[in-house]
Amino acid sequence: MRVLAIESSCDETAVAIVEDGKLLSSVLSSQVNIHRKYGGVVPEIAARKHLENILFLLDEALDRASLKIDDIDIFAATQGPGLVGSLLVGLSLAKGLSISLNKPFVEVNHLIGHIYANFLSFPDLEYPFLVLLVSGGHTEILLAEDWNNFKRIGKTRDDAAGEAFDKVARLLGLGYPGGPEVEQAARNGNPIYRFPRALNEKGNFDFSFSGLKTSVLYFLKNNPEARIEDVAAAFQEAVIDSLLTKTFAAAKTYGINKIVFAGGVAANTRLRERANGIAKEKDINIYFPPIEFCTDNAAMIAMAAYEKAKRGIFSPIDTNAIPYLSIVSL
Repeated sequence: MRVLAIESSCDETAVAIVEDGKLLSSVLSSQVNIHRKYGGVVPEIAARKHLENILFLLDEALDRASLKIDDIDIFAATQGPGLVGSLLVGLSLAKGLSISLNKPFVEVNHLIGHIYANFLSFPDLEYPFLVLLVSGGHTEILLAEDWNNFKRIGKTRDDAAGEAFDKVARLLGLGYPGGPEVEQAARNGNPIYRFPRALNEKGNFDFSFSGLKTSVLYFLKNNPEARIEDVAAAFQEAVIDSLLTKTFAAAKTYGINKIVFAGGVAANTRLRERANGIAKEKDINIYFPPIEFCTDNAAMIAMAAYEKAKRGIFSPIDTNAIPYLSIVSL
């Protein structure tokens, strides 16, 4: 079974092909340099760039897999969450190919895709496991009970971790996207300052990063002599402390000995170092996707689509984009 998937939920245009769960090709065009001067993604520009790039990437993915379009059995695309104009580019192409070639179509939840990025490296990963999902505007702890059943046990009450990185990067005069910029600055700094870790009460698995962002703001105003690198390191430690303390506590509470990390923030080197240290101490197995598959990509969408398709679960051709799609049933 060959699945071709398209990811276009935000500012990355991507196409990938998997065959029976094995990755054959994965190509991507990033718009980071285009949106950097605006300090964030401009939706209208993002959608236009997807339109410009998508057919070239489709051809490249097929060439790298040594396949023709007729060789594809299933077409898939991200349904949401994301920017509606961007989502529609990928959905429209996938559905158009499905109709023209009389092949099934599968829609994929972008957040579930991030979780399935782990199966690219760990195909034998078994349920149940805990998930720390830190992707874009989402920061959640999930209990994955089976392949498509996720129970939310913790979430952010305000800013997501990725949003906090972007906002603090601007406060520090760093570039966009904020996560890699803060991480790079932190490598040359020391976390000599102490910023707050919110919602510390036992049994509370929710996150809050708005107060942390405000604390950094006022600290910079009151301490203009502070080194940017040290502030970045202290901020990063505060975020990572919150993420890992709550996630490992949730694993203990729910009796789970496997933790899966997913989303762009999972690429953070310091997060990986700290998580590995705690996991060894607590004898818990942890799983990180390859760094290139932490941020948005089509390989993860193809893997999630493959899991649906092999169970005979396909999507109607009138499937529409859902910009605020949730990972759990509300």
